[in-house]
Amino acid sequence: MFDFLFKRGKRSAGQPPKTPPQVPEPAIAAVSRRAEQIALAHTFSGDEAGALACILQSEFADVRLAAAQHVHSQSMMAQLHQAMRNTDRRVAKLMQARLDVIRHEQAEQQRAETCIDDAGRLLQDADLSPNQIAELDRRWQVIQAPVTLSGQFAALRSALGERIDAQVALQRAVIDALGGLRQLAGAGLSTDEAAFALARYISEHAVHGAAVESRSLPRQLLREFASALQLVEAALADIERQQGAVDARQAILTQWQESDPAELNADQVKRAWQNLPGLPAIPAALQQQFDTIIAGIAVATPAPVITPKQATANMPSKDAGPDFTQALDAMEVALQQGLLQVAAEHDKLLHDSKGSRLTPAQSERLAQVRAEFKRLADWARWGGNVSREELVKAVEELPGLSLPNGELAKKIGSLRACWKSLDNMSGAASKALWLRFDAACELAYAPVAAHFKVLADERHANAGRAQALIAEILARIENSGPGHDGDWKSLAAEGARLRQAWTRLGTIDRKEKKQLDGEFGKALDALLAPLAHQREIEMARREQLIVEVGLLQANQRNTTATLRALQEKWQEYAKALPLERHAEQALWQRFRAACDQVFAQRKESASIADGARRIHLHDKEEVCAGLEAADGADLEHAIPGLLRDAQQAWNAIGAVPHANEQKIAQRYQAVVALLQARVDARARRTGAAQVDALQHKLRLCQALESALCSGEVDAEQDGVAWTARWSDLPPLGAHYEAALLARFAAAVQALDHQAGAHALQLERNRGALLAEVLRLEIAAGIDSGAEFARERLKMQIETLQSSLQSGQKQAPSAAQFLQLCALPALADLRTASRIDQLLRSSGALGAR
Repeated sequence: MFDFLFKRGKRSAGQPPKTPPQVPEPAIAAVSRRAEQIALAHTFSGDEAGALACILQSEFADVRLAAAQHVHSQSMMAQLHQAMRNTDRRVAKLMQARLDVIRHEQAEQQRAETCIDDAGRLLQDADLSPNQIAELDRRWQVIQAPVTLSGQFAALRSALGERIDAQVALQRAVIDALGGLRQLAGAGLSTDEAAFALARYISEHAVHGAAVESRSLPRQLLREFASALQLVEAALADIERQQGAVDARQAILTQWQESDPAELNADQVKRAWQNLPGLPAIPAALQQQFDTIIAGIAVATPAPVITPKQATANMPSKDAGPDFTQALDAMEVALQQGLLQVAAEHDKLLHDSKGSRLTPAQSERLAQVRAEFKRLADWARWGGNVSREELVKAVEELPGLSLPNGELAKKIGSLRACWKSLDNMSGAASKALWLRFDAACELAYAPVAAHFKVLADERHANAGRAQALIAEILARIENSGPGHDGDWKSLAAEGARLRQAWTRLGTIDRKEKKQLDGEFGKALDALLAPLAHQREIEMARREQLIVEVGLLQANQRNTTATLRALQEKWQEYAKALPLERHAEQALWQRFRAACDQVFAQRKESASIADGARRIHLHDKEEVCAGLEAADGADLEHAIPGLLRDAQQAWNAIGAVPHANEQKIAQRYQAVVALLQARVDARARRTGAAQVDALQHKLRLCQALESALCSGEVDAEQDGVAWTARWSDLPPLGAHYEAALLARFAAAVQALDHQAGAHALQLERNRGALLAEVLRLEIAAGIDSGAEFARERLKMQIETLQSSLQSGQKQAPSAAQFLQLCALPALADLRTASRIDQLLRSSGALGAR
């Protein structure tokens, strides 16, 4: 009756083997569709719409990638990227890369067009400068412009270069003209030649000013050219004036030369010569002509008649010695050099030696030298008087000039010095002229004297204020006593106020300034001595804060909070007691540098940590990629090991960036769940196959035992057949295989001998088998049928009592199922079906 359970074992040796499983038709159709679509994808060259439609409709990734190679327009690529962003990563990445290239080219083209527009605007700009072109060139160098735009820019740049060259040439021409103009005054040209050259430079400058690039000329260069032009014009005017003076002197000399010397008066000629327009230096030719005329007048004028008595009186009493000759020679040299003061001293020596007898030649020579000395002295006295008149006039004009007091004092001092120098050079002035000059100086100096008196009064008042300030400091020291109330900030402010007040006192007489400075410094040091001591303490505290910042570990979690607390403490110290500015600044620079170093170290650590997180992210992505690759492979037997290795590698990898943490975790969990589902499905399939094999072997044992009890078997033939049928069944797990094999072997062995004894044992075990089946049904919660209701209720009560005593609910275990399968006993069809239901519902093999 169990023949349907053993259909697999009844196949004879002559039957052909089973054919291998056939490939499903849907798979064959899918392969065919894939081949057709790939062939179609390679035909879309130039048909972007067809390629886009194929990509959107195809379910094969390689077909979509092949068709995507034919999509090149930006709109199509943007549409395809949006559609494939969450569907096909390879196509999306390809479209993204192409879109990025297009956008980069468009951006470069836009930047190139902007540069070309700027170049055109600069070309039209009248105020073009080289800096603008240099900036344009720097911008163009970093642009990857198309060939057409490069040609446009090159043409505009060439035009700009020509404008810059024109500007350079124009500036060079103006600079050259300026240099020539500056050299014109000292070129030694005649008046006509200099005027012609000046007119040429003026015309050239007008041409330069009318040039197209004239606005590019520096204003300073134009101002220098205008200034040089004015100087040259003034120099030419001066040359013309001097030439007129020379012509006037030449004309009057010609008139005197044509007149009779006897009709001319030497004094009148000299006065007329002096009244002519002045020259910086009279030409030697004119001066020689004038001297010749004067000499001719002297010759034409009859000499005075000297009486013998006068001649005898003038005769020296003795011959002149060598000292007289040396003094006379020195006097001649002094007169030739124009040194009247030296000549006067030598003339005094000659007067002292007038008792000497002179030779006629010496007398004539002495008379000539003294006549020359008298002439030069008269000229010097006349020139000195003229100069003094000019000095007097200059002094009298000083009150109306409204000069500053300092400049006025210097001016009066220089004028007095000039008066003294004239006394040495031209002799003493008349008393009336001196009184007039002195009165004018006193009048002009009156505002300066009043100003200096005011300054003196201010210095005296400033000295009084300084003494009052020192007295205030001393009084404050006496009132404060040896201690201090701790208001350091007020004391520091008071010290700063006192120093500022001292600096604002104003000028003090030099003889008092040094003494007052010393007294003020001592008094202020005594007042601020407690503050200085407290500042030393505060500096030590600031130094300690700097040391604490330097000891911070940048990679610790609480470093930022500690550093902020130290900064707040620094601010508290600074508000409580400000240090000297230079000391405060130096300490603050050191403290800030230490803080910046900590932040830099933290930033570096954060950068290193970010790099490590990115590496960890890459490692986790590789783990996920490995699992995803295993998901598509036929490696079900190796998946548990892969999952264990992946879990170990995942746990060994550190943290990833926070922005990617959830995404990578979801990716890992998704692929692990997918693989675990495959493992669970395989375990379910394996368990089902094992349960099926267990049922077949259990039924084979039950059939053999039933045949043994019925006596319908042949020991020799049936033993071999039953063993063959057992061998055809798949093996079980170790425990179940051993238990059922022992049960089956005992039944096969009983075929040869002791069949009756084994049959009796099988009959005796029937009750135990039923009881064990009922117990397992109660534990598993499976219905036993109405015929077993009484026994089930009784056993349920016993099971409940046992559970209450042990305190645990008794559930069916693998050992109970193993014991049930290993128990040799007769089982009818009803019992066999109950056992099958137990095995299927409870999963007996899952707990082995």
